[in-house]
Amino acid sequence: MRRLGYALLVALLFQGQAGAQEAAGAADESSENSEEGEAPGPQEKATPEAEAAPEAAPRVTKTSRAKKVAAAPKPKVGKDGLHWQRKPRKGAKLMGAVVPEERLRTAPPPRPSGNIHLYVLATHESLRVNIYNEDGSYNIEALQAASHLLRCKRTQAEKEIEPRLFTVLSTIYDHFGEKRLEIVSGYRNQRRTTSYHFRGSASDIRIEGVKIQKIRDYADSLDAGGMGVGLYPRAGFVHVDVRPLPSYRWIDYAKSDPDNPDKRPPRGWKRKKLTS
Repeated sequence: MRRLGYALLVALLFQGQAGAQEAAGAADESSENSEEGEAPGPQEKATPEAEAAPEAAPRVTKTSRAKKVAAAPKPKVGKDGLHWQRKPRKGAKLMGAVVPEERLRTAPPPRPSGNIHLYVLATHESLRVNIYNEDGSYNIEALQAASHLLRCKRTQAEKEIEPRLFTVLSTIYDHFGEKRLEIVSGYRNQRRTTSYHFRGSASDIRIEGVKIQKIRDYADSLDAGGMGVGLYPRAGFVHVDVRPLPSYRWIDYAKSDPDNPDKRPPRGWKRKKLTS
């Protein structure tokens, strides 16, 4: 009897240890699987309690309320027929409009003489040149000289300027009695690479004795497709560029700010303080 009781006691103790090991193994497995989340898997079904539980309502924050209340600004139709859109920006009021194709020139503008007189305000350098050869093709040396003149005034980096831009500038030069074009900005070696100044197809200009509105209006009349014309009343210049369609117009009431973060040169260039 003592031997039988002793055997039963050993059996009971062995079963208890096995159960404890199975429970510990199950706990370890559940802790590993908990990293995958509590949602049912693709082939699993949610428990009735989970199905009956209502979904939590989305929390409405002040930001989401502001987004619901704020409405997109409505375009304003100007006297020129363009749908002007206000684009708020810190410290400035910017209005922009896409030019529809029906408002563009139906024929290319007249071919200019090719003569051009450029004067860079920052460097006080000037250049008189004709961008055409006698046969009507572009004069490569003249284009190179003009591109050098329009180099980045901060870093002195150079880039080949789009010849079509010089064609537009020559047309403007002819129209206003061959008065020299004062260059506020040409090529800019800057961080914001989406600018047409960075691409070498834009220039900011003014003409002494001529209102910038007249320069803007005439540049606008030259657009047969693929031009950008911007008016800067407070800074006192007109932006002219050549670009892919669509053409674009804007008015920017910001002051001239050569140290604007968008205009800063790439990192690594020595900073040079500008005054214009």
